[in-house]
Amino acid sequence: MATYIFLSTLTDEGAKTIKNNPARIKEVNTELEKLGVHVTAQYATLGSYDFVNVVEAPDNMTVARVSAELASRGSIKITTLAAIPIDEFIRSLT
Repeated sequence: MATYIFLSTLTDEGAKTIKNNPARIKEVNTELEKLGVHVTAQYATLGSYDFVNVVEAPDNMTVARVSAELASRGSIKITTLAAIPIDEFIRSLT
């Protein structure tokens, strides 16, 4: 499984949703599992992004499909990053 980072910003609609139903955050994690993405860590953050999620997925296409699905809901904007373990990155340089 490959690791990816989701940097998420709530839209006004998304902020209202979690204000009224904070449990929705974890419900989305369950939905991601059904789509083939496992959330390994999740943080609410201050600054440019509202949430940082570390996820595992089998491939780029799975992550692209999930990112598109989440974005299509209109409650969140996502920046998706592929994460390379540092030891693998260092090995690739030698």
